[in-house]
Amino acid sequence: MARAYSQDLRDRVIDAVLLEGVSRRSAAIRFGVSESSAIKWLQGVTRDDRRHPVGTGGHRPSMVAPERAWLFAAIEAKPDSTLLMLCQGLLDERGVRVDPGMLSRFFKKAGISFKKNRIRQRAGPA
Repeated sequence: MARAYSQDLRDRVIDAVLLEGVSRRSAAIRFGVSESSAIKWLQGVTRDDRRHPVGTGGHRPSMVAPERAWLFAAIEAKPDSTLLMLCQGLLDERGVRVDPGMLSRFFKKAGISFKKNRIRQRAGPA
């Protein structure tokens, strides 16, 4: 995986643009970085007053976890609900936009399966 550029290099590119009046593309060529990197670094300074890199990776908390009680109540009320129906219900009633894959992972983690009764799945007589 690629490493982030050093903070010193970032500062030199940003200072060249802000203090010396060099264009972003010229500063990128001068310091040997890509034009898109220089442009994005300057956007971070102008928009967020941020010179340091934005963190990567890490844990993203689930959007579905706070809606756990609502989802379990919806399944209890209508056990034959599809994941698409639950997604639409979350959007309509709670204003939370999720996709079926996210709900599938949530229910799998919670140990809930939507499979039909195994006895009814048999192809032939018992």
